[in-house]
Amino acid sequence: MKIAIVDYGAGNIRSVERGLAFVGTPGAMTCDPGEIEAADAIVLPGVGAFESCMRQVAPLQQVICRRIEAGVPFLGICLGMQMLYQESEEGGLIKGLGVVPGRVTRFSGNLKVPHMGWNSLSVRKEHPLLTGIADGSYVYFVHSYRAGVDAGTVAAAEYGGDFTAIVANEAGNAVGAQFHPEKSGAVGLRMLKNFTAMI
Repeated sequence: MKIAIVDYGAGNIRSVERGLAFVGTPGAMTCDPGEIEAADAIVLPGVGAFESCMRQVAPLQQVICRRIEAGVPFLGICLGMQMLYQESEEGGLIKGLGVVPGRVTRFSGNLKVPHMGWNSLSVRKEHPLLTGIADGSYVYFVHSYRAGVDAGTVAAAEYGGDFTAIVANEAGNAVGAQFHPEKSGAVGLRMLKNFTAMI
């Protein structure tokens, strides 16, 4: 079983690698399109600004989207989830991978930004990523931008209103988590284990 962890210069990628190793399915960090093409699953971590990360991912965008289209399991984490959307307002109006419809926007109002810390999940529909995960489970967030709740929302969280915490494409093989499973204790590790079971 080969899991490609897309290495495009984002921070915290090692914690994702350690999380997958802990649940018994190590991933290999790579920026090689051939290795991503040959992988049984793809993980796209993300820390930083949307525009710069999309620029870094651009050389790999075609192969990533092609593999998702072919039904290969894909997990986007934090900014990696946001990159699944059509566009983000961060840094202007920047195009994403376009795997799921919608736009990522900044938290508005008098909220403290970034939204940082533990928050509970409100499960909206079933998905293999949530096998054995109870509604109301807590996970760890760090983000300043969010996607609204829509038909693709698997689970939501609340911070000045509901936002998407987990999203999936129509086929269900591409899933994104706005939080960090690798930093979310036993709940997050169970999600990583569930993801590997999708392969």
